[in-house]
Amino acid sequence: MNKTVLAAAIAAAVSSSAMAQTSVQVYGLLDTGIEYVTNAKESGGNSLRVSSGGSNNSRFGFRGSEDLGGGLKAVFQFESPVLSDTGEIDGPLFRRQANVGLEGKFGRVIIGRSFTTVYDFISPFDPMGYAPRYSWASTGGGTLGSKYGMTTAFDNMVKYQGEFGGVKIGASFGAGESRESDADGRKLAVGAAHAIGGLRYVLTAERVNGVTGTAIARSVSRVYHAGLAYELTKGADLKLGLRNYRLERPVGSEVRADTWWAGANVDLTPMVDMTGVVYYINVKNGVNASDTEADPLMFVVRTRYTLTKRTNLYATVSYAKADGGVPIGVTRDSTEDGGVTGVSDNQTGIMLGMQHRF
Repeated sequence: MNKTVLAAAIAAAVSSSAMAQTSVQVYGLLDTGIEYVTNAKESGGNSLRVSSGGSNNSRFGFRGSEDLGGGLKAVFQFESPVLSDTGEIDGPLFRRQANVGLEGKFGRVIIGRSFTTVYDFISPFDPMGYAPRYSWASTGGGTLGSKYGMTTAFDNMVKYQGEFGGVKIGASFGAGESRESDADGRKLAVGAAHAIGGLRYVLTAERVNGVTGTAIARSVSRVYHAGLAYELTKGADLKLGLRNYRLERPVGSEVRADTWWAGANVDLTPMVDMTGVVYYINVKNGVNASDTEADPLMFVVRTRYTLTKRTNLYATVSYAKADGGVPIGVTRDSTEDGGVTGVSDNQTGIMLGMQHRF
């Protein structure tokens, strides 16, 4: 065979093989800081500790895609939570993400475990963004916790997201897979977002079924969100959010609460930004009778100094209080940190941390 023809054939084969290969990326984020929290022990004492995830959850993962031709791609993602202060895995290995799907002009469809449409759509409207600590947008309020929050991820999920003419839409369905009833544990979340100039807005809805109990009935939570963001100038955004939470229970009265937040993100210099936000929960009918009197309030200020595109330093100061002597915390309960984050009707938290992405 002519050497030129042979070389061309080999080059074509290699090129074809390379095009069919999956592109895989290994990535991660480490976020660790020194944290001081008041009223953090059963004795009423304060706590000084090293904590993971002050500004974002620490994690590592693998994601990739394969070009199937015609603008269609196969995609996958595995993502594991990490406690960077101890090196342990935070729960099941790939609790954050484990999914496979297709992406094209129609949008993106994945199957497996992932974050819900509500979490994806609402988090950008929280001034604290995706912060697991010192934000009540996703978790609810400190020690009152996730009772009045959102469901951030679904197992057994089918999830869709697409954008058409500037309107972003999404939906997530989580199969309950109960042996008793398909409706037990079933989850659904939908959302839509749009931007007009410097104004962005979003609406979401979520329904999560409990499981059938002894009363042959199941609990049902219904959560609705609305968010607004407005760019005052380049690098200065105002943000406002509202969550309406309702839990229908087979035994006991209905639980209802509204969570509000308002704040701003401002770039002070190309390397320094600042965030200020207030969170308020109006508990109309609580899981516990005392919750109704609590109406928790939290103030947060955070500043970040960008060293490089991958590395930043941050400092966060937060103060939370509740009425009626109800214990409250600036962040969610954490078994890692002793199981109780608030034992008093007020708490102050200060964290100095460092974050690096790779």
